[in-house]
Amino acid sequence: MSDFLRLEGLEKRFGETAVTRGVSLSAARGEIVALLGPSGSGKTTVLRLVAGFEVPDAGRIRVEGEDVTDLPPERRRFGMVFQHYALFPHMTVGENVAFGLRAGGAAAGETRERVTETLSLVGLAGFEDRRVTEISGGQQQRVALARALAPSPRVLLLDEPLSNLDPALRDRTRRELKRAIRKVGITTLFVTHEQEEAFELGDRVAVLHRGRLEQIGTPEALFERPATRFVASFIGRSSVLPAVWSGGARLEGEVVWPAEAGAPPTEGASVDLVVRPDALLLAAAPRKDGLAGTVVERRYAGRIAFYRVATGAGEVEVLAAADAAREGDPVVVAPAPSGPLPLAFARESEP
Repeated sequence: MSDFLRLEGLEKRFGETAVTRGVSLSAARGEIVALLGPSGSGKTTVLRLVAGFEVPDAGRIRVEGEDVTDLPPERRRFGMVFQHYALFPHMTVGENVAFGLRAGGAAAGETRERVTETLSLVGLAGFEDRRVTEISGGQQQRVALARALAPSPRVLLLDEPLSNLDPALRDRTRRELKRAIRKVGITTLFVTHEQEEAFELGDRVAVLHRGRLEQIGTPEALFERPATRFVASFIGRSSVLPAVWSGGARLEGEVVWPAEAGAPPTEGASVDLVVRPDALLLAAAPRKDGLAGTVVERRYAGRIAFYRVATGAGEVEVLAAADAAREGDPVVVAPAPSGPLPLAFARESEP
């Protein structure tokens, strides 16, 4: 697929602080791309640069081949849904959705038709005369989406669109949001710090850290083939242990665990070993590949439980049967025969 939206080397500084560092990515027509990362990773700044609310210090933004970097927000023809929706409480649902159309000079008949069409698209047909203060948070989110879509934008930008909803409402609204975006077929860039949200909504997910794009790919690729130590530890659940590369990861003494490394470190190099909970097992008896430890926390999850085990090499999280151990029990942690291989990354100093 050809690029519809393209970001090229976006740089942004606020004073002495570099907030984005050469961020480059693209989205195909109709593709949904999630910008995922912890607080301070630069994801919201990237979205604001694309929207035109911030001016990049370097880099370009192109849509359908057109360079829009220097255009003001109103000339980019982008729709945006803000974290707090920014709905007008004194207006009806229909008036909120019509606001952008009227500001753009649309005729009254065209505006009414587009409001009806867009509200139907987001599952709110017949809500035109409701006050926004009289509808639920999930419905308000869909009104904000309808308002962004009403002028037929080229790109849809979403800034933490579900963060203000409670968990149960967030799950339902997330499904409704994805259905509406798919129905329109609009190229979408959205910011979230929730992995579950990014994985469910995004065709691809761009992981940002300290202003840099660490990796972009499908949820499966990020989870199964992380490109960096940060992605490996940030995506999903994992533990990070210091080790030495010796044909595998040597953890303490002569305990060596099999590990996978994209670019095998040199013999004797210090590495960070990223281990998934299902890559390990709990044993009662000592074994050659086992680390002795003590269960310091147990989180029940039905037939299974997550055990946090303190070992001489560091704390690890292990997924095992709910009755495998109790807090305070001495255990042995070892690689699971059928589990995913731990991932070894050469240790790097923080920038």
